[in-house]
Amino acid sequence: MRLPVDEGAAWSSTKGPRESEHGGGSCRKSSAVTTRTELIGVEALATWLGVEIVFVRRLVAERRIPFLKIGKFVRFDPDEIAAWLDAQRVGADKERTARRGRL
Repeated sequence: MRLPVDEGAAWSSTKGPRESEHGGGSCRKSSAVTTRTELIGVEALATWLGVEIVFVRRLVAERRIPFLKIGKFVRFDPDEIAAWLDAQRVGADKERTARRGRL
């Protein structure tokens, strides 16, 4: 289950070695591109999960959900939330239902 994220809103940064680290000579610069998904707010997460905003805020207050605190703002990484949701999944206990005569 993934939250639809606007791919155009994802940001990337290019990192390379600084010239001062290599004596300022002519060194070959390598580039690494890091792409991150857009963070979402409390309201967007509540809509995605189909719950009330106050419930999401309670999960944050109880530290039961992964979140980021940026100043006074609470944000969520959709990938971390998806992993958290998978960890919350409860499977059926086939052994228990079989003892009761049900499939």
